[in-house]
Amino acid sequence: YNVMCVSVSADQNIKRESGRKVQAGNINAAKMLLDPMGGIVMTNDGNAILREIQVQHPAAKSMIEISRTQDEEVGDGTTSVIILAGEMLSVAEQFLEQQMHPTIIISAYRQALEDMLDTLKEISTPVDTSVRSMMLKIVHSAINTKALSRWSELACSIALDAVRTVEREDNGRKEIDIKKYAKVEKTDIEISKEEDFARILQMEEEYIQQICEDIIRLKPDLVFTEKGISDLAQHYLVKANITAIRRVRKSDNNRISRACGARIASRTDELREEDVGTGAGLFEVKKIGDEYFTFVTECKDPKACTILLRGASKEILAEVERNLQDAMQVCRNVLLDPFLLPGGGAIEMAVSKRLMERSRALTGIEQWPYRAVATALEVIPRTLIQNCGASTIRVLTSLRAKHTQENSVNWGVDGESGCLADMMALGIWEPLAVKAQTYKTAMETAILLLRIDDIVSGHKKKDKEDQMGGQGAE
Repeated sequence: YNVMCVSVSADQNIKRESGRKVQAGNINAAKMLLDPMGGIVMTNDGNAILREIQVQHPAAKSMIEISRTQDEEVGDGTTSVIILAGEMLSVAEQFLEQQMHPTIIISAYRQALEDMLDTLKEISTPVDTSVRSMMLKIVHSAINTKALSRWSELACSIALDAVRTVEREDNGRKEIDIKKYAKVEKTDIEISKEEDFARILQMEEEYIQQICEDIIRLKPDLVFTEKGISDLAQHYLVKANITAIRRVRKSDNNRISRACGARIASRTDELREEDVGTGAGLFEVKKIGDEYFTFVTECKDPKACTILLRGASKEILAEVERNLQDAMQVCRNVLLDPFLLPGGGAIEMAVSKRLMERSRALTGIEQWPYRAVATALEVIPRTLIQNCGASTIRVLTSLRAKHTQENSVNWGVDGESGCLADMMALGIWEPLAVKAQTYKTAMETAILLLRIDDIVSGHKKKDKEDQMGGQGAE
């Protein structure tokens, strides 16, 4: 079991819960995360909503924190993690009531996870990432239900081009760092004001002149710096026909250096000819709305980029940015692991069927929690059917029957009509990396909460001053 140690003092109210009561509370807290009414609500951006949720129960807090790692790892599948983890705990409740030890349930869950991941690899379809039309279809299926779907063709092209730009291979290892090198800028961004400089002394003037001479010696056309540039330094650089851009963010400076092939230097006296980037083709300053933007374009083999968004309000821009980030994450995941799985709950039904078949070879009581995992996976297609307003029992029964037939692994639920459909024909795909990480995170979350059987909590007593209406302890 996990051991939770706390330190409490004599002036605190101590509350301790143990055994079956704690396990039941954890399961109920997980259910409450899905919907206060007991149902399941799927949103366009589950991670954005989870960031705003305030919960007090430690089990619910744990689920939220762990589910956020899903977004950090692959940038998608956060809502599915919460749904699956909650369902895994829900189906485990009957075994706890039958006095089955949690370690037995956990052992069966771990075995099921291994078989689930093996099944995903068997069913997955390889994709040729060099075919642009196929990549655009994959990205389109990821943002088809989001606010950005209205401009789907443009958004998919932007996302794919941005990810392709920052893609880099070093010693056979592919690196695609979207957070660092694919920056999204919005036109209402606040740019910090330059600081006022004090009167420059003669010694400082000589030092600035020397710095400028070190730069001028290399004859660059453009200089970017993360620091400020004094009026005197600008004077020397302008006389040498050099444009200088100051107050550049460190992250922006890194992207600029990758885009034009330059090397960031911290001392001007160490500058060398090879440090100057020669890949930039065009430099220009444009005014868009009320803001001025600096553009470095027509670069030779750039490895960084900026995506500029324009919108009517901050709320619209924020939503479009989230959707665009999702699209870029899909591109990244497919390029790093070029295998696809059918969406629409098809893969869950296929994996569920495979687990049911394998459970027949198991002996002992572990076979029952193992089979329960297969049943829990059906929560994804069931939720899709509910969201469409279709008959859950009828459609889910038909889907189970369909998956008993040969070559029906791609059949799932059409998210618009609620009818059964071939996901390959509809072009609805999910990256293998996202689905595998979703299963891992959901299962580990459920296992973590099943291992907890003792919670100690405490809060400080209110002092007399607080009871009389004064300021109390926090």
